[in-house]
Amino acid sequence: MGFRDFFQHLAHEFALPLQNPVLVFCVALFIILLAPLILRQLRVPGVIGLIISGVIIGPHALNILEKNSAVDLFSTIGLLYIMFIAGLELDMDEFRRHRNKSLWFGLFTFAIPFALGYPVLRFVLGYGESASFLTASMFATHTLVAYPIVSKFGISRHQAVAITVGGTILTDTAVLLLFAVIMGSEGGGLTREFWIRLGSSMALFLLFMFMVLPRIARWFFSRLESEKTSHYVFVLAAVFFAAFLAQVAGVEPIIGAFVAGLSLNRLIPHSSALMNRLEFVGNALFIPFFLISVGMIVDVRVLTKGPTALWVAAVLTVVALLGKWLAALLAQLVFRFSGPQRQLIFGLSSSHAAATLAIILVGFKAGIIDENILNGTIILILVTCLVASFATEAAAKRIVLAGEVELPGNSGRPEAQRERILIPCAEPASAPPLLDLAVMLRENKGDQPITLVNVVENDDRAESRAPRMQRLLAEQARYAAASETKVQAVVTIDNNVSGGIIRIAKETNSNLILLGWSDRVTLLERLFGPKTDTLLRNYHKLVLVTRLMRALSAHRRILLLCPPLAEREPGFGQWVGKVHRLAKELGLRVDMLCTPATHTAVLAEAQEQRLGFEPALIPQNEEPDAEMLLARHSTSTDLVVVVSARPRSISYSPAMDQLPRRVDKQFPDISLMMVYPATAEGVDHILELD
Repeated sequence: MGFRDFFQHLAHEFALPLQNPVLVFCVALFIILLAPLILRQLRVPGVIGLIISGVIIGPHALNILEKNSAVDLFSTIGLLYIMFIAGLELDMDEFRRHRNKSLWFGLFTFAIPFALGYPVLRFVLGYGESASFLTASMFATHTLVAYPIVSKFGISRHQAVAITVGGTILTDTAVLLLFAVIMGSEGGGLTREFWIRLGSSMALFLLFMFMVLPRIARWFFSRLESEKTSHYVFVLAAVFFAAFLAQVAGVEPIIGAFVAGLSLNRLIPHSSALMNRLEFVGNALFIPFFLISVGMIVDVRVLTKGPTALWVAAVLTVVALLGKWLAALLAQLVFRFSGPQRQLIFGLSSSHAAATLAIILVGFKAGIIDENILNGTIILILVTCLVASFATEAAAKRIVLAGEVELPGNSGRPEAQRERILIPCAEPASAPPLLDLAVMLRENKGDQPITLVNVVENDDRAESRAPRMQRLLAEQARYAAASETKVQAVVTIDNNVSGGIIRIAKETNSNLILLGWSDRVTLLERLFGPKTDTLLRNYHKLVLVTRLMRALSAHRRILLLCPPLAEREPGFGQWVGKVHRLAKELGLRVDMLCTPATHTAVLAEAQEQRLGFEPALIPQNEEPDAEMLLARHSTSTDLVVVVSARPRSISYSPAMDQLPRRVDKQFPDISLMMVYPATAEGVDHILELD
C-alpha cells in the first residue's frame, strides 16, 4: 500500500460522522475521561461536562458522532442503570418512614407543573386541547440526571433524596400512564378492554417483581455464593428483563429498572463487593454514555429559526423550571425542610430527559404537537439538565457542610473514627464470609485496614508453614479489594493461638475481634473451650463469634436475644450500633427477645446515637431459657444474635457459657452470632485514645 492509498484509507476512517465502531467507542471513552477533568477546573459539575460534550460532538454541531444503534443501546443501558441504582440505593427503612412524604411530593411535582403548564400552553401559546394536555404532562416528568452527584457526595440515603426518588417513580408512572391514555384516546382506544389490559398487565408485572424475582435472586445468591461474576451478570439480566416486562405491561422501561432496584434492594448490601461492581461499571461507562447521548439530541440551531421558536423554547423552559421549583417550595413548607434540602429536591427533580423526550417525540410523530414544541423541548432538556446539576451539587455541598448527613468514614463517634477489626483465620479459605461481614460492620469505610491474622503454632514445621499461610491470606486480601477494602495479612508464630491473637490485636490496636466457627469439632473446641476463655479474659473489647449457615443476603430477619441487665454493660452502646448497622446493610427487621427494660434501653441508646433503630419487642409472659426462646421464635432464615457477657459482668449467666455448644447441636441450620460486649477496661482504653 502506497502513501496515497494509506492517506485515503486514513481519511476514510476519520470521515465525519465516524463509522468505525472501535473509533467511536474510543472517542466516547476519551470524552468520559477528559470532559469532567477539564471542566472541574472551571468548577463545572462533571455531569454538565458530559452533556455539553454531547452537544459539541453531536450531529447538530461538529457531527463527530451520530445517533446510531450502538449509541442508542449504550444510552438506554445508562438510563436504566440510573433508575436501577436509584432503586437499589434507596434506604427502604427511610423510605418507609417517609412514604407519606413521598406520596405528597409525588402529588406536588405532578400536579403543580401540570396545572401551571396547561393554561400557559392553551391560552398564552394558543395550542389546542390535545397538544396542551400532552405537553403539560411532559412538565410533570423528570429524570434523575443529577443522581450521580448525590452518590458522589455520599448523601444518597438522605431523607430528602429518598422522598425525591420516591416522588420520581410516582409522578413518572402517573405521567406515563396518562400518556398511554392520551394516545389511546387519540386512536379511539379508551375502551373497557384497554383499561382491563393495562390494569391486569401492571398487576402481573408487580406480582412478578416483588414476589417471584426476590425468591429467584435469594436462591441464586445462596447456591452460587462464590461465583461473584455470575452475581453481577444475574443482576444485569434481571434489570433488563424487568425493563422489558414493564414495556410489555404498557409503561416505560425506566419504571421496570427502578422496580428491579426496589425488588433487589434488600438482597444487595450497600457495602458489598457486588454493589461496588454495579456502581463502578455504571458510573464509569454506562451512565456517562447516557449523559453524552442527551447532549447529542440538542440542536441549538432551533433558536435561529425565527422568534416563534425562540419564544416557545423560552416559555417551555421557564414553565418547566418554575413548576418544579414551586413543588420543591411547597414540599419545604409542608415538611419543614431547610433551604439546602429544598434546593436538593429541586435539583434532583428539575431535569428533563428520557421520559420527556419520549412523550414529545411520540406526540410529534402522531401529529399532536408541532415542530416548535419539539425544538423547544430539546432546549428545555439542555437548560434543565444544566440547572439541575448546578443546583444539586451546590445543595449537596451545603448539606454535607451543615452536618445533616454522616459522611462515609465518620460516624461522629471517636471509637468509630479509630475502629480496627481483626479476623483470626485458622483456615484462610473460610475468610470471605467474615470479610463481607466485617465490611458491613465497620463504620470508617476505607480508613483503617481490616487485619487478617493466622497464628502458626511454634513447632518444627512452623517456619515452612508460615510463608504458605502468608500467600493464602494474601489471596483473601485480593478478594476484599473488590469492595475497595484495605486488608493487611499477618502471619505470626506463637506457642499459644489465643496469646498470638491477643498480641496482634494489641499491636494493631484492634477494638473488635471477629471470629468464625466451622462444624469441625476441633475448631469448636478451639473457639468455645479454654482458648476462647483465655481470649475473653485477656481481651476486653468487643468480640463477635459467628456461624453463617447461608449467604448474608439470604436472611430474612435478625432475632436479637439479650439477657437481663445487658443495658448495664459498659460496651452496650457499641454492640447496639453494630446490630443496627448490620440490619441497615442487609435491610432486615430486628425482633428482640429480652425484658421490657432492656428493650427500652436499646431504643433510648439508638435515639441518643441518632440511629433510627427501632427493633420490635417480642413480649414474654415468662422467662424461659434461651434454648426455649429460640425453639419457639426462630426460623432457619433468621440471623440469631445472642448477647452474652464475660464472667463477673453484671449481666453474666453461667448458662450462657454452654449456649453455643447446645445451639450447635439443636439448631444446626440457624445462623448464629455470639456477642461479647466490651468491658470497662476495653471502653476506658478507647476513651484514652481521645
